[in-house]
Amino acid sequence: MRLDISSGILRIQAPAKVNLFLEILGKRADGYHDICTFFVAVSLHDVLEIQEEATGAIHLSCDDPHVPVGESNLIVRAARLLQRHTGRVMGANIRLVKRIPMQAGLGGGSSDAAATLSGLNMLWQLGIPDAELMRLAAELGSDVPFFLNGPAAWGMGRGEVLEPMCLPTTLHFVLVCPPRGLSTAEVYRRCRVPDMPVSPEPLRGALLSGDVEVIGAALHNRLQEAAEELAQEVRTVRNVFEKLKPVGHRMSGSGSCCFALGRDAAEAAALAEQTRTELGRERPDLSWKVFVVHSEGQD
Repeated sequence: MRLDISSGILRIQAPAKVNLFLEILGKRADGYHDICTFFVAVSLHDVLEIQEEATGAIHLSCDDPHVPVGESNLIVRAARLLQRHTGRVMGANIRLVKRIPMQAGLGGGSSDAAATLSGLNMLWQLGIPDAELMRLAAELGSDVPFFLNGPAAWGMGRGEVLEPMCLPTTLHFVLVCPPRGLSTAEVYRRCRVPDMPVSPEPLRGALLSGDVEVIGAALHNRLQEAAEELAQEVRTVRNVFEKLKPVGHRMSGSGSCCFALGRDAAEAAALAEQTRTELGRERPDLSWKVFVVHSEGQD
């Protein structure tokens, strides 16, 4: 997350994330699932521009007309949470430039919420300590704390219990987002808890060594099968990636975005062009979004 303030306007880049590993460990009494996951922030960003509002009101606008800008939006909810938590009636005008596809498993809404917490803590001069801000983030959603604590981390519990990790090398990805998103709740409802969960240790060792080939072989997402049952497009992307044979590929989060791992930036760029061509052949009736990104924090 990058913050810059000029002429009273705070500008924040809120990154997307991909999950290189996601295993379900059990169903919780509160209706959520215990998971083990690995998050990495990538170079695809939403942008928030925030100004103080003297009346104490919270106003949100967005360049994408499909994004709701009312009280249900996580940005507004994050601002309201800070108002309630501090008891201070301070306002903000927030403009969102939306670039991260919605309902894609890329964490765009969670990242925007984290950016709002961090940005308003600075702009309103609240002085909330990091640990307290993390607790507030967890109230908003399972992925929100990661975006305050990135750029790479293992997540346990609902995903909010974090173990930060420094990647020794930059990873290069191709992201493919179908035009249709997926409901996280619906994907989880269709996924069963495995009798023998996949161990994260092979990926952990590969990440520590920076061996891209081994990282690719250790990618895992328990939710992908359920997502493919709900959206044929996810299966289409998997079939294309299997044909093109990248070093590794998987769905991110609860989908519908899938990613492929390249050995370097040049391979990722070439893979993106091949992917666009193949998707055009397989489903020319659909409008696919294809991005070439890299992991954040190493450059």
